[in-house]
Amino acid sequence: MPKPKQNSTAPESHQSTKPVQNPTNQEGRAHPLVRGGPPGPTAQNPEKINQIRTRLAAWYESNARPLPWRLTRDPYKILVSEIMLQQTRVTAVIPYYESFLTQFPTVHHLAAAPESTLLAAWSGLGYYSRARNLQKSAQIIADQGQFPATYPEIRDLPGVGDYTAAAVSSIAFGLPHAAVDGNVIRVTSRLSAEPGDIGNSKVRQKLTVFAQHLLDYANPGRHNQAMMELGATICLPREPKCPICPVQKLCSARKQGLERELPVKQKQKELFRVTRRILLIQKRDKLLLWKRPIDSKKMAGFWELPDAEMLPKSFEREVLGQFRHSITNHIYSFIVVRSAAPSPGAGFSWLDQQGLTTEPLSTTTRKALQVVKLINK
Repeated sequence: MPKPKQNSTAPESHQSTKPVQNPTNQEGRAHPLVRGGPPGPTAQNPEKINQIRTRLAAWYESNARPLPWRLTRDPYKILVSEIMLQQTRVTAVIPYYESFLTQFPTVHHLAAAPESTLLAAWSGLGYYSRARNLQKSAQIIADQGQFPATYPEIRDLPGVGDYTAAAVSSIAFGLPHAAVDGNVIRVTSRLSAEPGDIGNSKVRQKLTVFAQHLLDYANPGRHNQAMMELGATICLPREPKCPICPVQKLCSARKQGLERELPVKQKQKELFRVTRRILLIQKRDKLLLWKRPIDSKKMAGFWELPDAEMLPKSFEREVLGQFRHSITNHIYSFIVVRSAAPSPGAGFSWLDQQGLTTEPLSTTTRKALQVVKLINK
């Protein structure tokens, strides 16, 4: 089976003087995210747009963090990074990205992997539907014989949304699609001094249109990465670093003294705090765990440590440690307790050390075992 087709075009110089263009893609159709509406004040000024593009490009070339996925134009590797980065911090993703590609270096390796092997490699990153969708995408690409090379085809892959399709298509194939994530929403909100709530779909659409107008069509991949980098390192949510921002003189929020008030964001949902005790029960060199059913709606097929409610006849011996874990608006405090249970009953299994390293473990179980130093990070 042929390997995925890769783009060999070399990155262009950051000194782009290409004039402002209409937001259309290379097939001549309107960009799928642009549906009209006012693009924002800056988008009305072609000279200002070109200044933003040029300054961003020069700044990015000199200041971009040396992240491993920025060293490749391989669409498969870029897709892996973008899926991993969904709702996960860059620092957490780097070691997983590198080990994942060592284990699954090509789309064909991932397509053929047993699900248990895939989930074990993903264990600890959370949001495990991402891993399953990534493998489904790999299987589709392997069957097709090459990586899809247009925005609509990439967008049709399982688990791929507007942002991911734009990121992959622009970085791997140089297609002119603005990648709009939370960082870019914040940057465009400040650049245009957008007064609307970014939680509102019409406001987000307006900022998406604005981002497409700002896009550097000469090098859309670099521009998208520069916008995301600006939001991640300079245009921060609470304390923007305006004095060292490359586009501070072109920022409407900065000019109006609104950089700390923008973007406008709806009030956060109420936080719920929950305390749970999870049990560490050992028998010689084995550990008691239970496995979620394959048809479970959450983390199907993953192994977990039992909690006190599952083993009411267990008795606690000592507290070994504790950790916190957050899911959306729930903050969990887990207390890890060395315990014993006279008869665990059906549904539980004893795993040895090898099983702990090869079987898929839930994020909370992995954290608990790290607390007690039974596995490494």
